[in-house]
Amino acid sequence: MEFDLIILGGGLNGLGTARDAALRGLRVLVLEKGDLGGGASGSGSGWLRGGPRAFAAGAGPGDDPLAAGEAGVLEAIAPHLVSRVPFLRPFASRDEGDALASGAPRLGAEALAALEPGLSPGLLGALAHDDRAVDGPRLCVANARSARDHGAEVRPWTEAREVVRQDGRVVGVRWLDALTGESGLARAPAVLDATGAWAPGLARRNGLALRLRPGKGVHLVLAGRLTTHALAFGAVDGRALFLAPRGGETWLGATEGGFYGDPDDVEATQDEVAYLLEGAAALLPAVREARATRAVAGPRASRFEWGPGEEALSRGHALLDHAAEGAAGLLSLVGGQLSTARAQAEAATDAVLRALGRPAVACRTREVALPGGETPADAAALAAAHGIAPLVAARLVARQGALAGEVLRLADDDPRLGLLLCREEGILAAEVVHACRHELVRRLRDLRTRCRLAVGGCGGLDCARAAAQLAGRELGWDAERVRAELADLLEVGWRERRAVLDGAQLAQEELLRGAHWGVGR
Repeated sequence: MEFDLIILGGGLNGLGTARDAALRGLRVLVLEKGDLGGGASGSGSGWLRGGPRAFAAGAGPGDDPLAAGEAGVLEAIAPHLVSRVPFLRPFASRDEGDALASGAPRLGAEALAALEPGLSPGLLGALAHDDRAVDGPRLCVANARSARDHGAEVRPWTEAREVVRQDGRVVGVRWLDALTGESGLARAPAVLDATGAWAPGLARRNGLALRLRPGKGVHLVLAGRLTTHALAFGAVDGRALFLAPRGGETWLGATEGGFYGDPDDVEATQDEVAYLLEGAAALLPAVREARATRAVAGPRASRFEWGPGEEALSRGHALLDHAAEGAAGLLSLVGGQLSTARAQAEAATDAVLRALGRPAVACRTREVALPGGETPADAAALAAAHGIAPLVAARLVARQGALAGEVLRLADDDPRLGLLLCREEGILAAEVVHACRHELVRRLRDLRTRCRLAVGGCGGLDCARAAAQLAGRELGWDAERVRAELADLLEVGWRERRAVLDGAQLAQEELLRGAHWGVGR
């Protein structure tokens, strides 16, 4: 296996760089120890223009010109993955309002109450901000598919075991396939570590030094749309939080704190759930009555700094060259944020070309659309043409964009694939089959990020078994493997749900386990 560049990490930094490098003609291999987007890229808030931080004193939607510009680029190359999110930041006193961002439009108390009648009484008004949000997991998948379409090899569930060096230079990476046990040596004169929170551990195993500020972010997911607009507010300790409708859910987040455990073992705690609910209930009392369906936790890794709290850490990225440590050709891409990931990948690819001694090649990722972003997709027209519900078509277009028609043609050819597996998320059997064929699915749990399998309020009660059987047929699994994959999917969901379950929801969890216990037996 000979390549020009081996990228470690299948998050947005790694996959974006793979796409950029492949478009510039490099032979690229991506090694990811788990599923695509399994770290910060798949568990973040997805804000492109600041989210709740846009209301901080001195801030505003144009406060970060790079992020604002990159939001426009992403809307152009993947419009189906980007949604407009109108934000409100209510305030209860004139002093509080004056302390917030000065450039944002303001609403009076009556206008605020008309827009969001469920808010607590006594608010004097609100600031407004027009943001954008992106589907992080699907953005990772789109970058992976684009990279592969342009010649890169992308291998999820394959761990980099050792960065191999010779005479002070990297010459390749030893890898291990976590599912088959296959191992090997991939050779390349350049290696980019884009493993995020896992980078310090990888560096230590290879006798190198790399320090980051490890952290953890938690979002609480509530059933139903509790508001019309996204709301920004302060928690009990003053940290910026948000409450935002997304699809048929409401997301509440995000806690940000230090985390010094294993990044493979990040879970929400009941204390973190209570912290989020307490902050939100002061603004929107109905939060206390809402059903929490899961808590999404993920690792964070910022550039190392002494002193400042997690909210004050830099969101900027850095490229570290390990030549002085006897590993010439090894670069580490650390820090950064989702909103500027494309620009970070461009900078990383520029650095790789210099490290290889190659002439500069123009970056094309601003102009080349991501898969699904080539042309606008009309959900209503697709619904009428293929005989599916408008909501199902809309959800499919939001995930697949222009590729939605490709998915629906599978159901035209085989009407059995028109089966609706999940009413809540609008998942068709055809979408599961399409993902298995085209989106690097190797495990059933991978379908959580491909088509939101088993992440809705039912936890997979309706869809998990049928999806397991479809995936097994496509990927050649025997009955025992289907059972194992289904059990693994339920375990992943349990890890997200157990911090929020009580009373009737614990009974629902028992029902879920019981319903799937006898599959294949």
